[in-house]
Amino acid sequence: MEVTVFTPSLEGMEAVKSEQGEMLTKPFLDVCKHILPVIDKFGAAMALVKSDIGGNITRLENKYNTDPSKFTYLYTFVQVEVETKTAKSSSSCTNGLLWLTRAMDFLVELFRDLLEHPDWAMSQACSDSYNKTLKKWHGWLASSAFSVAMKLAPDRKKFMEVIGGSGDLNADIEKFCSTFAPLLAEIHKFLASCGLDDMKAS
Repeated sequence: MEVTVFTPSLEGMEAVKSEQGEMLTKPFLDVCKHILPVIDKFGAAMALVKSDIGGNITRLENKYNTDPSKFTYLYTFVQVEVETKTAKSSSSCTNGLLWLTRAMDFLVELFRDLLEHPDWAMSQACSDSYNKTLKKWHGWLASSAFSVAMKLAPDRKKFMEVIGGSGDLNADIEKFCSTFAPLLAEIHKFLASCGLDDMKAS
């Protein structure tokens, strides 16, 4: 079977929604987890992003594991925290979900850039996608750390070879972006409906 580093997340996305069209917690977090090996291939440049994503997945998983039947649906975390007025806390699951979604936005944009701009260097693709997604939510400190990290971006050609595996990489990237982006947009829409989509990093 032809596989690329995206194969597990693409397979996982098919199970993210219930038959009623609701976002399911565990399958969504699993898809995000399957992206971590892709981020690994960036090496030091993405260490910050990876620890951020990993931390937010763990935060949501730990909460999910306290009561899997209660937290079957992804938005339950937010609804519970809105009721208890804890959603805006920096350690809330709502905050974790928001930043996890934003980090995924960044990765979708990055892979879209790599697909659409074959002549761009990796650092250029990283900066462009960062400016389009995460930058406006980051304070000066996070932005500076990110700029420094981007200087460590791997060589584009080598990176693509490493993540390519034996499958059609461009087709998988295209499918990853077009399938995942609408799911992320839906999460933003839900968070916005609760007035929780515009929290910034300290």
